[in-house]
Amino acid sequence: MGRTSVVTTEPADWVAVLSGAGVEREDAVRRLHALMRRAAGHYVAGSALAASLGDATRDDIVQTSADEATADVLRKLATFEGRSRFTTWAYKFAILKAAVEVRRAAWRLSQLDPACVAETPDLAASPHDHVVSSILADALRTSIDRSLTAHQRRVLVAVVVDGVPIDVLADRLGSTRNALYKTLHDARKRLRQDLVAQGLIDPTTPKDTTR
Repeated sequence: MGRTSVVTTEPADWVAVLSGAGVEREDAVRRLHALMRRAAGHYVAGSALAASLGDATRDDIVQTSADEATADVLRKLATFEGRSRFTTWAYKFAILKAAVEVRRAAWRLSQLDPACVAETPDLAASPHDHVVSSILADALRTSIDRSLTAHQRRVLVAVVVDGVPIDVLADRLGSTRNALYKTLHDARKRLRQDLVAQGLIDPTTPKDTTR
């Protein structure tokens, strides 16, 4: 029986090959995924925010980002306008995914703000400490849903989790920089009060100083 041939050269026209079928498309998808892994890996390796996440978490971010970016590129092939090399265009999908995943992981690790919890979890800590950190993170997520208004949640998640610049968010919401700072301050105050009420943080923990 003859063996199925495997394409070993990079496609001259990525869009055409990825839009097709058969062995060439399968090989191109594998190459695209490898490109997405390299892009995500490059971003994670150079991210100061990712440095404290631990090897396992960083590896998971790279894999998740590569998987999702590959799927996004395949869905959006028709939007490629050829203004740059296809690989340059596709590379940005992985960078964006990796950036979002790093922020999410850092959010879970830091549990919003050091002012909300007595200490930041130590990745070298014991299994017991990790369980305690997980409980605190779950409690914080519950507090966000329970104690904040819809507007406070929207602003908090946009600024702290998604990393949206405060000026950009103010423009999107038709608000002002100072108004959003006050919203963040009030949101963190409510979260702190809720966590103190649950006995999960020390009432003497320094309060948030957000403007």
